[in-house]
Amino acid sequence: MKNILIINGHEAYKKSKGTLNQTIFEEMSELLKSKFELKQTIVDDHYSVEEEIEKWKWADMIIMQTPVYWFSIPGKFKHYIDEVYMDNIFFKGSTRYGQGGQFTDKQYMYSLTWNAPEAIFDNPNAFYEGKSLDEAIFHLHKMNQYIGMSPLPTFSIHDVVKNPNMDHFKAKLKHHLEEVFEI
Repeated sequence: MKNILIINGHEAYKKSKGTLNQTIFEEMSELLKSKFELKQTIVDDHYSVEEEIEKWKWADMIIMQTPVYWFSIPGKFKHYIDEVYMDNIFFKGSTRYGQGGQFTDKQYMYSLTWNAPEAIFDNPNAFYEGKSLDEAIFHLHKMNQYIGMSPLPTFSIHDVVKNPNMDHFKAKLKHHLEEVFEI
């Protein structure tokens, strides 16, 4: 049985309590628990850096559930990464930049919530100028490539504030997990 670490990177704000991300985090855990060993982290609930490093070492796959705030991950989640991605554990020096990743046997998946509409991706007349969703989060993919991990297909839901539809979001999640993890 493979091991999966699921991280909820949501950071609560007055207008964003995290209910959607927590619901997706819990639904994902429920759908995966019969086929995988799971460990979880909720960044907003505090964590021990040493325990997190051990979870990352243990995991075969890491799922990062996070909202997209101003084109990236929340500040607390970025701080978590800054603390946990330790040199000589996650990466080592290399003669070629970006080639020292130590987690080459691990995969990661982003699970994202956006208020941005899905139609802005892959559309040359929209905000991202024809770029795909994964091109829009290229910097996040490079962060994990740097430590050696390879990507699984990204899961993303959109219009989460303007057009919340939890039944649709859960159905889309289930379909994605069935395809990626063969549950």
